[in-house]
Amino acid sequence: MPLHYLSRLSGSARDTQANLQLGCVLALVAGAVNAGGFLAIGGYTSHMTGIVSGMADDLALGNITVALAALGAWLAFVSGAAVTAIMVNWGKRRRLHSQFAASLLLEAALLLLFGLTGNYLATMPDVLGPVTILLLCFVMGLQNAIITKISGAVIRTTHVTGLSTDIGIELGKMAYYNRRHLPDRMVKVNRGKLRTHSLLIACFFIGGVSGALAFKHIGFPAATILLAGVLTLLSGVPVLRDLRLLWRFYRRRLHTQR
Repeated sequence: MPLHYLSRLSGSARDTQANLQLGCVLALVAGAVNAGGFLAIGGYTSHMTGIVSGMADDLALGNITVALAALGAWLAFVSGAAVTAIMVNWGKRRRLHSQFAASLLLEAALLLLFGLTGNYLATMPDVLGPVTILLLCFVMGLQNAIITKISGAVIRTTHVTGLSTDIGIELGKMAYYNRRHLPDRMVKVNRGKLRTHSLLIACFFIGGVSGALAFKHIGFPAATILLAGVLTLLSGVPVLRDLRLLWRFYRRRLHTQR
């Protein structure tokens, strides 16, 4: 039963409930990674609005080096999303069970790398600082694209601006006074969307608090091992299933060649 549940969360066969449950886990991870990134470099690496706005300001003020650094961070985020799109489409074309899970496994590996850079950041800030920023932006782009592809752009996990906007819209609908003699103009609140987006923001917040405490008290390597372990557990069943099928294929092929 646990293996079936894990396969359902990250496998190729999807449903709305599995998308939401996976989204909640990834929101927890994103909140924790954001917190770890802030402790490491003093900035949030999933906030592309702030990064692009800062790039524009620095460019106008003549801070070309800082503006180029922001451009690099933005390109890293976009590259992460692009890599996910390539991996997912490649997996779909070959009908792999791990078409979504493979990106989660890649994220787990990159988080372990972040743990190493964060641990030695104080000793080599000039070298590892920029590497850490690019790495985290790439990871955030990678993860956001995963759940976006899975849910059809319904769920986002690495930032809460869009989620907060949708919550505000639904609350506005809820507060709107409908006139009974105009039934064709009734404004109806989408309570499902309101619950979903509120839950995702709550998970992101809880992940942020938990991540900040973990990175502060047990260190970067141990904290990232925990996060990477969660992602590996999520992705393991579909990936192992495809590896097993690949092994059977090669065994059969070797047998026929003999």
